[in-house]
Amino acid sequence: MADKKRKRTKEERRADRARLRQEARAHPGLFTVYVVLRLAVAAVMLRQLVTGDYYNVFLCFITLILFTVPGFVEKRLHIDLPNTLEGIILLFIFAAEILGEIHEYYLIFPFWDTMLHTVNGFLMAAIGFAMVDVLNRSPRFKIRLSPVFVALTAFCFSMTVGVLWEFFEFGMDAFFHFDMQKDTVIHSVTSVLLNPEGRNVPVTVEIESVAVNGQPWAGYIDIGLLDTMEDLGVNFLGALVFSLIGMGYLWGRGKGGFVARFIPRLKHSELPPDSGEKPSLLDAVPMEKQPGADEQKPPD
Repeated sequence: MADKKRKRTKEERRADRARLRQEARAHPGLFTVYVVLRLAVAAVMLRQLVTGDYYNVFLCFITLILFTVPGFVEKRLHIDLPNTLEGIILLFIFAAEILGEIHEYYLIFPFWDTMLHTVNGFLMAAIGFAMVDVLNRSPRFKIRLSPVFVALTAFCFSMTVGVLWEFFEFGMDAFFHFDMQKDTVIHSVTSVLLNPEGRNVPVTVEIESVAVNGQPWAGYIDIGLLDTMEDLGVNFLGALVFSLIGMGYLWGRGKGGFVARFIPRLKHSELPPDSGEKPSLLDAVPMEKQPGADEQKPPD
């Protein structure tokens, strides 16, 4: 039994290596990006290990794991990720973790975080668009969704992912003091609390000097609110742009190749054969017309 298991494991590894060689020949550009990024992360990890920064070593390790997610999705979920989408995902992970966190691009370039959140909104809209569109084109479903509805669903999916990420950042800041929601120095405050008459009329006060524990500050520090709203704002723009482009793509199905570069597709040839069993409660089932539905009339 153990020998059969080892033999099967060797065969699976051999098949995986053959699949990797085949993909490298079929997609040399994407394979080059993948290899170069992995080598770059390995080099950064080695340098951080030598300097004793084990937190950054952990970030590099997480980055290497995240690099395997697209391949896992394609292999296990039988979903084909377009080369453009997969390449952008790999570059996004590298830009966020290695350049942003370890090399401090978030501090060196003020636009870095804004750019990543914009790209995230765009990509999440593409993934949300794909999830709905796959069901919309499935022969198992009799329902057909309008392009407007698909675009709206993709937009809402992207915004939901953006909000959940801001929840995550707030939780890391509140409980672990990571300061993921970067603070902003502001030089004026507008609030009804500053109204000397106690009325519900906002009053603006210019901040000329602030001292905390005897130390002068350049202004009042906003703890993450402006950063969060800016992140959600650019996520909104990215999601809106792709949703509008995707809606136009649905209206003219098959015309234009830009959107197709970002939409994952099911690998129908790799799906397991239909077992003939009845669907479980967790499986999607097509909508069926109820008998006598035409004869039923609404109550008076």
